[in-house]
Amino acid sequence: MSVIAEPLHSAPSPVSPVIDVETAETSPPQSNSLGMVKVERVSGEIWDQHIAQFDGAAQEQMFTFTKGRWPNVSYEPNLFYIQGKLVGGVMIMVQSLPLGIGKIAVAKWGPMLVDNQADNAHVIYGKIVEMLIGEYADKRGMMVSVLPKVSPSPVNMALEHLRERGFVPGSQLEFPNRYLVNLRLSDEEQRKSFAQKWRYHLNKSNKNDLVFEPAPASRLSEFDELYTIMNERKKFADHSAYDLIPELMALEDEKLRPELFFVRHEGEVVAGAIIFKTGDTAVYLYGATNAKALPLRAGYFMHWEIIRWLRDNTEARWYDLGGTDGFQGLHQFKKGMAGSQGHIEPVAPVMNYASKMRARLAGNFAYFARDQVNWLRGVVEKVRSDLASPDQKKK
Repeated sequence: MSVIAEPLHSAPSPVSPVIDVETAETSPPQSNSLGMVKVERVSGEIWDQHIAQFDGAAQEQMFTFTKGRWPNVSYEPNLFYIQGKLVGGVMIMVQSLPLGIGKIAVAKWGPMLVDNQADNAHVIYGKIVEMLIGEYADKRGMMVSVLPKVSPSPVNMALEHLRERGFVPGSQLEFPNRYLVNLRLSDEEQRKSFAQKWRYHLNKSNKNDLVFEPAPASRLSEFDELYTIMNERKKFADHSAYDLIPELMALEDEKLRPELFFVRHEGEVVAGAIIFKTGDTAVYLYGATNAKALPLRAGYFMHWEIIRWLRDNTEARWYDLGGTDGFQGLHQFKKGMAGSQGHIEPVAPVMNYASKMRARLAGNFAYFARDQVNWLRGVVEKVRSDLASPDQKKK
């Protein structure tokens, strides 16, 4: 799983899993008929009880995930209501910078909307952004960093709004493209959408007596074994949050709990995947195979069955395959699967806003320092003989 513009790490700031509820009213300086927005800050636990309602739900917006992934930040989950109806929300991670030079308010893959297809979705999004500016930039003097979720369209509504509102592009992934499969197709339409070579390998896999099976969380140890074997074989540098998967798989809320899938051949598990399925975009979090999977083309078979399962068992409209981390083989595989009815769209850059000069200078310096550290880490990994080197050409 690709990670984008993570909060900057410094000395720990207090983390309070329970936040006193407070409310506020906000009305952005724009003409519309929606009226006032009620903002309610809730505890992380209550936040996670609501997140499954959002079309824009993302793992990175879950308290259960963020508290383990970024332990050195404080969390401020905000719910937004219009006329008593929940319309959106955003988990803000407040990152304190070294030496007390400032703070950054990070919204990673937020704000989220309950209904991404609503006619007034852009207006609701705008109201939430105004709240972020008013509360975090104007009132509390922070830089606000918003990381819009990838859009299955060349026009990213969130990104365009942030640009118009004065947010400035910052850090971006070296290989930003994400690959999205259209889940609302029939079997015949989906097969026609696949690239010819991808379809050829899928047809071959169907002749190998492979068996696809959804699995309970109690079988996670089998996936752990596959994942360890694969990383040792492929030598990928793993900067993901895989160690948090057991906690996610233990969630009681079935809608939020990721799904585990396996592929068997002659009784042996040869491939597996963990999928985040909440909201209108399911996400391929992790996949793993053993050495027998490649000649069996188990990966093709597994993703074909996952696509069909997501279509028939969730409300998701898209299946986000993630990025490539610079590996050409992953690019070819995912491009062929996205096919003619899917999309290949870039993750937007971090969009930064600061209404105060001190916040702008402190935030820009902090991001510059972090980017230099990440660049140096990348250089080191490229020369290490025990790790695979990216071979995808930049466009």
